[in-house]
Amino acid sequence: MINIKSKINSKIDNLPDGAVFISNDFLELADYETIRKNLNRFVNDGTIQRIVNGVYYKPRFIELIGEFESPSINEVAIAIARKYNWTIAPSGNTALNLLGLSTQVPAQWTYISDGRYVNFLIGNTKLVFKRTTNSTISNMSQLTALVIQAIKAIGKDNISEEQILYLKKRLTKSDKEKLLEEGKTTSAWIYKILKKIGES
Repeated sequence: MINIKSKINSKIDNLPDGAVFISNDFLELADYETIRKNLNRFVNDGTIQRIVNGVYYKPRFIELIGEFESPSINEVAIAIARKYNWTIAPSGNTALNLLGLSTQVPAQWTYISDGRYVNFLIGNTKLVFKRTTNSTISNMSQLTALVIQAIKAIGKDNISEEQILYLKKRLTKSDKEKLLEEGKTTSAWIYKILKKIGES
């Protein structure tokens, strides 16, 4: 048991400060219940923080303000999706913020998911997973899904040439190729915008 604890501790030490992880990340070391009990001990002694059941955070200390940084909500969302084996994509204002198309921090972070509809409260921030059909986000990279959801959030008649140019500059040649290939199943009006972004 002591050996397992030291192995778990060593793996946590090797994680970067600010990392969000799940119990299942340690399953090569022991069974789930043993992992859970040991992680609870590390929570109790302040080494890590529990964000929600089965999802943990290795705190990052910010010297400048003398406080621990809050976990990245996007990283938390990705970890929860990994825990439940969901496919997710940021949507609405969350997608716009993550792409840099909006500087406004979302009041709530929203993701579409092929899992169940569920809300989490992370500190003072609401994290929402909305159920969608798997075909909306399956067979797409995280980036393609993110760009498509951002375009949907802006709307068919509201997307500007400046926003298209911004995305053209932000994405690599490889990103654009993937975008055009993976985006073929999306709505015609969205794909038309993807083609503009994909032009060299």
